[in-house]
Amino acid sequence: MTAGTRSTGLRPVFAATAVLALAAMLLGGCSTTVETTTTSTGAAPVREVRAEADQGDLERRARVRLELASAYFSRGQTATALEELKLALAAKPDLPEAFNLRGLIYANMGEAKLAEESFQRALQFNPRDFDTMHNFGWFLCQQRRFGEAEAQFQKALAQPQYAGATRTLLAQGVCQARSGNLPDAERTLSRSYELDPANPVTAYNLSEVLLRRGELERARFYVRRINSIAEQVNAQSLWLAARVEHRMGNAEGAQQLGRQLRDRFPQSPEALQFGRGRFDDQ
Repeated sequence: MTAGTRSTGLRPVFAATAVLALAAMLLGGCSTTVETTTTSTGAAPVREVRAEADQGDLERRARVRLELASAYFSRGQTATALEELKLALAAKPDLPEAFNLRGLIYANMGEAKLAEESFQRALQFNPRDFDTMHNFGWFLCQQRRFGEAEAQFQKALAQPQYAGATRTLLAQGVCQARSGNLPDAERTLSRSYELDPANPVTAYNLSEVLLRRGELERARFYVRRINSIAEQVNAQSLWLAARVEHRMGNAEGAQQLGRQLRDRFPQSPEALQFGRGRFDDQ
C-alpha cells in the first residue's frame, strides 16, 4: 500500500484541490470597455474602479474553470480538465492553483517534463504554496529523485499553520521507505500516525516498514488495527497480516489469514502470492 495520485484499496490520493461543487451557471463575458465618466461633483474618473471590477470578474471566471477542471480530473477526463485549465489561465495567467492542478494531471499522464514545469510555475507565483510543495514532492519521489522530494516535503511542513501535515508526513514516510531509509520512514510515519491514528493508510505503511525492520510485534499491532474494522479490510491488509504471522513463526495464523484472503479476494495479486507461498517477497 503506497501513496499516489489515484486511489486503490487503502492507497491514498494527493491532490492539489478537492473536488468542488460546480457552479450552476458559468459567469458571463467580461466587458473590456473602460468608462471615463465623472461624477456630478467633479470626482476623479471611475477608470480605476472599472478596472478593479473587471479584474475581480476575471478571477471569478478563472476559479470557476479551475473547479470544473478539478471535477473533470477526478472523473478521469484529463483532456477536458486541461481545456478548462487553459480557460482558467487565459482569464488569470498567474493563478498558482491552476498550475498545481496541471502538474498533477500531467504527472498522471506520465508527462514528467510538463508536470515539473507546471509545479515550478505554481511555486514561482506562490513560493509558500504548501499544496504545491506536497504534490511536487510526491511527483519527485515517483521519479526516484528522493533528495529533492525530501526538500519539498520539509518546506511544506515548515509552513506556519500548515493544516495538511498528516498527509505530507505520510507521503514523506512512504518516500523514505522507497529510498531504503527505513529508520527515518518509521519515525515519520509514527508522527503521522500520532496525528491521525484512525488513518488505515498510515497504519498499513507503518506496519510494512516495521515488518521490514524486524519489529514484528509492533507490525502486528498496526495491521491488526486495520483488520479489526470490517470496512477497512482488503487484500493488501490481509496479506500483510499473513506475512507478519509467517515471519513470527505462526504458520497456522498465516495460513488462516491466507485462506481468508483467497476466499474474499480470489482474483487479487495478493491471493496469487499466497497460493505460491511467497510470504517473504517484498
